Amino acid sequence: MLGWRRAASAISAGCVRRLSMAKSKFEYVRDFETDDTCLPNCWIVVRLDGRNFHRFSEQHEFKKPNDDRALNLMTKCAQTVMQELEDIAIAYGQSDEYSFVFKKKSRWFKRRASKFMTHVVSQFASSYVFYWKDYFKDQQLLYPPGFDGRIVLYPSNQNLKDYLSWRQADCHINNLYNTVFWMLVQRSGLTPVQAQDRLQGTLAGDKNEILFSEFNINYNNEPLMYRKGTVLIWQKINEVMTKKIKLPKEMEEKEVEVTRTRTRVVPLHCDIIGDQFWEEYPEILAEDS
Repeated sequence: MLGWRRAASAISAGCVRRLSMAKSKFEYVRDFETDDTCLPNCWIVVRLDGRNFHRFSEQHEFKKPNDDRALNLMTKCAQTVMQELEDIAIAYGQSDEYSFVFKKKSRWFKRRASKFMTHVVSQFASSYVFYWKDYFKDQQLLYPPGFDGRIVLYPSNQNLKDYLSWRQADCHINNLYNTVFWMLVQRSGLTPVQAQDRLQGTLAGDKNEILFSEFNINYNNEPLMYRKGTVLIWQKINEVMTKKIKLPKEMEEKEVEVTRTRTRVVPLHCDIIGDQFWEEYPEILAEDS
């Protein structure tokens, strides 16, 4: 028994010596690292944007004013990010941007801002390349896309709701302009400069009137994905699958349907500026979500 204790003591001492030997005179460089810990009890929002996507969309022949392939690919990438980083409570996307909202009490990577941003952007960018062929079947990816990111902290629920409302309002403003702009170019034969001059100084009502009177388009009938963007939330989904089982006293296996409840990232195209959305999904802002 005594010999065993001596052996254990020797092993422990050896581990300590190895740990101390692992240190070097160069470790002082760690002191140059800045503390980027996000403030506690704040919503952490990581927003990423496509880098120079105007050129990227032209090079890859995106349809104007909206390309369902590109929008659905962005959403697929955002779903992948949420599935990898489960501390994300909600995400919102439009055009070439997506915002990811981490829970107030998230302790992920000790709330280091650099970890949040780099993991989200790198996961999103790699997913964009990986899933490209699933959405652009006839269009080769000519060069790697780039995305940049930023982090903003919002201390209150109302601050967060106002942020998401701002992004959705931006989606509406941009999409209305782009819809009229490309109608003037594609169907009226105006040059991009002429279309821009035509729309300069116009209000939302003026743009709606141009669409209706000149192109017989009611903007309110345009797809919600274009007008409202895409909201990603966690929802419990019942999945029905077929399973082979062998019943007692029977020789052969039988196929039976089994229903399982799983939590999935679900895309919605709806208004998030009003109160209805938040009343319908109160768990998003819940402290213990």
